[in-house]
Amino acid sequence: MKLLTKDTDYAVRAIVHLARNTGAYRSSREIALAEGIPLQFLRAILQRLRKAGLVVSREGAAGGVKLDARPEDITVSDIMKIFHGEIRLSECMFRKRLCAHRATCILRARIKAIEQMVNREFEKVTVATLLGDAGGES
Repeated sequence: MKLLTKDTDYAVRAIVHLARNTGAYRSSREIALAEGIPLQFLRAILQRLRKAGLVVSREGAAGGVKLDARPEDITVSDIMKIFHGEIRLSECMFRKRLCAHRATCILRARIKAIEQMVNREFEKVTVATLLGDAGGES
């Protein structure tokens, strides 16, 4: 089980970079170099963020990407959902099939409660929060 994937990590780093430069278009190459993200990987991530409505892009010499939402309106949870959906600590799967004991599992209710708590905590963390944590402007 992974809570944060490489996609999510790179997406958060790219969005925080853009948030530091709110209103300005930044090239994918600039973001990749500044954040240590492989360029091809970043381009795919930026496409998904654009489709999700978090960034906009513009072609040309003065082009690139910029945030299309306020940093305080973007949560880590929003970003995570783009790349791997809701946090699930247990899929209740056994050998690629639903567990036969899923309905009567004594641990399942506790796991679901923990999932809800983790999701609520990630919903509280915004890009503005991360900027503040890093000493940047929010």
